[in-house]
Amino acid sequence: MQPVAEVSLNVDRQRGRLLRVLGVGFGLAVIIGNTIGAGIFRTPGVVAAELPNPWLFFAVWIVGGLYALLGAISVAELGAMIPRSGGQYVFARYALGEYAGFIVGWSDWISTCGTTAAVALVIGEFTGALFPALAGRSVSIAAIVAIVFALLQWRGILWGSRVQNLTSFLKTLAFIALVVACFVLGGGGSVTGGAASDAATGPTATGLALMTALVLSLQSVIYTYDGWAGAVYFSEEVQNPGRDIPRSMFGGVLLVIGIYFLVNLALLYVLPIQRIAGQKFAAGLAAEVIFGAYGDSIFRALTIISMLSCINAYHLMATRVLFAMSRDGLFSKFTASVNAGGTPTAALFLSTIISLLFIVFGETFEQVITVLAFFFVANYTISFISVFVLRRREPDKPRPYRAWGYPWTTALALLGSIAFLAGAVASDTRNSIYALLLLAASYPAFLLLKQLAR
Repeated sequence: MQPVAEVSLNVDRQRGRLLRVLGVGFGLAVIIGNTIGAGIFRTPGVVAAELPNPWLFFAVWIVGGLYALLGAISVAELGAMIPRSGGQYVFARYALGEYAGFIVGWSDWISTCGTTAAVALVIGEFTGALFPALAGRSVSIAAIVAIVFALLQWRGILWGSRVQNLTSFLKTLAFIALVVACFVLGGGGSVTGGAASDAATGPTATGLALMTALVLSLQSVIYTYDGWAGAVYFSEEVQNPGRDIPRSMFGGVLLVIGIYFLVNLALLYVLPIQRIAGQKFAAGLAAEVIFGAYGDSIFRALTIISMLSCINAYHLMATRVLFAMSRDGLFSKFTASVNAGGTPTAALFLSTIISLLFIVFGETFEQVITVLAFFFVANYTISFISVFVLRRREPDKPRPYRAWGYPWTTALALLGSIAFLAGAVASDTRNSIYALLLLAASYPAFLLLKQLAR
């Protein structure tokens, strides 16, 4: 006689449903894969330029990590309470209605497809630098990478999850190797003490200038932590969402905080903070200091390894968002189809096509991604509001996990998001206006797509 779990799995395969086969390990892998990307290479130089003081530099990274942790504490309640794949779109639609869900879902889907393209292009550019015979073919390489990872997922979620586990594990090992190399072979930066450390610390702004620098730095750091909610995109496919979603989110966020802290500590161990300031890739400079002529190649290889898990995670997540919206009648029912392996193949195909369009017409679509970036914290804001709404509207609904410290932890996360949005509007008014215009135009599009989906 077949075990009950195996019989259930076979039934789901026959019906073409999402398969409940994922665990905590995949949740950790998708958060690490989705979060740790190019940001940790670019952002230290941005923060050091604004705050050329090691203590303030680390303080901003810690505050950004606390924001991600507070967010995870609250959003994990929604993921455990509403175990449906699709990410924050699911929560917005359930708590605030179809139109709110539409805004969150479409901005999330399009921006994730665009991010897939951006990361694939970095892989293409760095591959060309490592192998001169491939120089100038970054677009072709990027397209091939996007297609290959889509094909790996086509067979089923088990394949997609194994690829995610492997690439995230390799990424973690690569970062550990970089950190160890910095501490073993480096030295003389801003955290080694003595006169060298004092000389390496630049003048610190005061008053309003200091506050502005802190806000700008924190914005960059929060962007770098974006991705901490990756596990909730797969709530329906997790074997025990009430237990595994919170564990994945807390474990994933803490791992990311730890990796970011160690990487920044290693950078400051190798380089004075004034040398980090303004560097496009501070880790690349550190690699050159440590490994000499081989430093650039080692850094580029590390970046490529790091980006591979991002591509896989973005494909998985974008597919689930489009699938969930299609299933709820906000897009064609065709993209709600699932193959025997548990992959929404039509949604994966369309998401890959959109990513390829971004790759081919990158310069044309770059403005679209810049505008949609405004929505990523807005989506978190809506999720935090959803926690309050559902606690009030459905107080007796079963909650396998309840947010620790509610309402204070959720309120702090919400206030942080609102403050971030206010800072984004003030620092990038032009794109914020474009985002608001896009929001105004979204309602007619919402009504039209609902009609077409019938």
